[in-house]
Amino acid sequence: MTASHIVLWRHGRTAWNAEGRLQGQSNVELDATGRAQIAQAAKTLATHYPNAHVVSSDLKRAAASAQYYGQLTNRPVQLDPRLRERSFGVWEGLTREEIAARWPDLFEAWQRGSDALASPPEGESRGAASQRVAAAIVDWANKTPDGDTLLIVSHGAAITGAITYLLGHDPDAWHGISGIDNANWSVLRIPGPQTQTWRLAAHNVGHTPPSALYNG
Repeated sequence: MTASHIVLWRHGRTAWNAEGRLQGQSNVELDATGRAQIAQAAKTLATHYPNAHVVSSDLKRAAASAQYYGQLTNRPVQLDPRLRERSFGVWEGLTREEIAARWPDLFEAWQRGSDALASPPEGESRGAASQRVAAAIVDWANKTPDGDTLLIVSHGAAITGAITYLLGHDPDAWHGISGIDNANWSVLRIPGPQTQTWRLAAHNVGHTPPSALYNG
């Protein structure tokens, strides 16, 4: 590993976030509130991390968020589709109430955290998505110059799942990390000479008030 630490930044709000709809890999854009959230958060990140190397999911809501930081700092933004949100298959675009009405048993298992038993129809398991995103993070960390900061712009489930996996837990079985709110970020310190384990230095910090809304 070469980067000193990694900032994992969730995109700003979309209309589907506001309506409580699962987004997954649907290519939904930021709404006006999301753009305002990201503009404010980007200023804070640019102050603390003015020279970060920026890599983003290629979905519009993440890529647009990354550009706010890139424009403030004159840093290029690279896109990586491996950083996309978990695919929620046929559940995408639906609210939790709609999912519960059509797939009551699957929804109940999903709400209990039984992800190994409750992958969405035609969707992606939490474990598979977490490993995909974590692999991308590790790849980019290895490409980052020694001691520099890596800024990853991604999605709610993608970020928390990848953190879970990198900390050595099974994302399909362990749910000890809370969701991350729109425009907020978490910070990972990566293995180095002093420690061989990943460490979560900060989680769900930023300007957006905590909420129960957590849908990609």
